Amino acid sequence: MGFLKENFKEKVLAVVKKIPRGKVLSYKEVAKLAGKPKAFRAAGNILNKNFDVSVPCHRVIRSDGEMGGYNRGVEKKLRLLKKEKAI
Repeated sequence: MGFLKENFKEKVLAVVKKIPRGKVLSYKEVAKLAGKPKAFRAAGNILNKNFDVSVPCHRVIRSDGEMGGYNRGVEKKLRLLKKEKAI
């Protein structure tokens, strides 16, 4: 079971790495692209624990357009997205 979790984690991080500057995806879209459409909460938890700066976690938002969480603070997430003209 651990291998499956690691595989999903790697897929989530790979999907998020491909989000271009100025664009966003929802946690639901990330989970779907990673192969588990109903695992959007798991995708969010994976991103919350990620501190690798090469993975632009700030580019993932909630399906309703709200910011959602960010392990470096929601204010920083908002600043980064505005700077990138994603919102």
